[in-house]
Amino acid sequence: MVFNYFDRQMLAVLKPSLSAELQWGEMDYANMVFWFQAAYATSYLMFGAIVDRVGGRIGLAVAFLIWSVAQMAHGVARTATEFMMARALLGLGEGGGYPAGLATISEWFDKQERAFAIGLFNAGVNVGAIITPLIVPIIVEAYGWRGAFIATGSASLIWLAVWLIFYRRPKDARSTAALPAEEKMVAVPWGKILRTREAWAFAVGKLLIDPVFWMFLFWLPDFLHKNHGLNLKTFGIPLAIIYIMSDAGSILGGYASSAQIKRGASVNAARKRTMLVCALLALPVIFAVNVSSLWVAVGIIGLAGAAHQGFSVNLFTLPSDLFPKRAMGRVIGMGGAMGAIGGMAMSQYAGAVLATVGNYTPIFAVAGCTYLVALGLIQLLTPRLTPVDEALLAD
Repeated sequence: MVFNYFDRQMLAVLKPSLSAELQWGEMDYANMVFWFQAAYATSYLMFGAIVDRVGGRIGLAVAFLIWSVAQMAHGVARTATEFMMARALLGLGEGGGYPAGLATISEWFDKQERAFAIGLFNAGVNVGAIITPLIVPIIVEAYGWRGAFIATGSASLIWLAVWLIFYRRPKDARSTAALPAEEKMVAVPWGKILRTREAWAFAVGKLLIDPVFWMFLFWLPDFLHKNHGLNLKTFGIPLAIIYIMSDAGSILGGYASSAQIKRGASVNAARKRTMLVCALLALPVIFAVNVSSLWVAVGIIGLAGAAHQGFSVNLFTLPSDLFPKRAMGRVIGMGGAMGAIGGMAMSQYAGAVLATVGNYTPIFAVAGCTYLVALGLIQLLTPRLTPVDEALLAD
């Protein structure tokens, strides 16, 4: 996930300079984000089904190969349309990251440990976001922005070889015999999943909260440039601080609910109490636009990033809390697709607001209120987080 988000965020870090060099308008960039998310939504659904059948090891390897090639393709793009095509290919690959990663975690960890494990896994998102603005200026200085895309895409393929050589499922890792191929699972049909309120609880949560973090990833460098005069060489540390705080939120959010369950709290109470705290901590981001101090704004946005990640980690546990493993890939794929659709809407909204209103006030207002709305709808759809009856998912 470090590679996933490094590749995803690199264009956002370069937006201020590339917009000036290649004469992009606000809607040109918004459309690049839109097509990335359209492909990402499609990919989430596709890889959800793939992971249900072939498992996380092969599913993640295929996804990683696609998005690494797409990262290199940015280096040869010249027009806004070509960048949109490269972003779409990137989205097609990156949509496989979460379905495969979360399915892998569910194989290794039980419910008491899973949220904390997902928090550590999800921390890779923020590590990628932390190092991107720090490393990209150095790579661009050495190779130019085209060479930077090609170099980072090709170098990351080293991870693919390591993953395929060393990763195995728990039962395979414990065996001293020759490691067998991953077994195919009998997947739950889409029709069965779409008729469960629990799947919709996860999907609606993703639809509402994912666009907020998408906005942070794709527009924060531009926000810092326009509101505080930062550029490619100066916004690295502020962005790194924001995502370090987000990283802490990911780990602490997962730890908080896991610790409550170990002390005897129900899964329902532990997950939702933690999400409520996170939703309340996100509210102050509404005022970040009106803060004149750079570091106060960074602190408020960092707190919102931490709140998002803590909420997101607990939301991501719901498929494994509520569904059997053979349904998880599709449920996660459904939620990820809904999150990407919400992100598509946010990209067009942000582009239109910046092109007309000219500031981030309406965008941050939406970001601050979203989490309480999401939690309310999750509570409405699944008030007790009761696991889905296997009989309802049987063929």
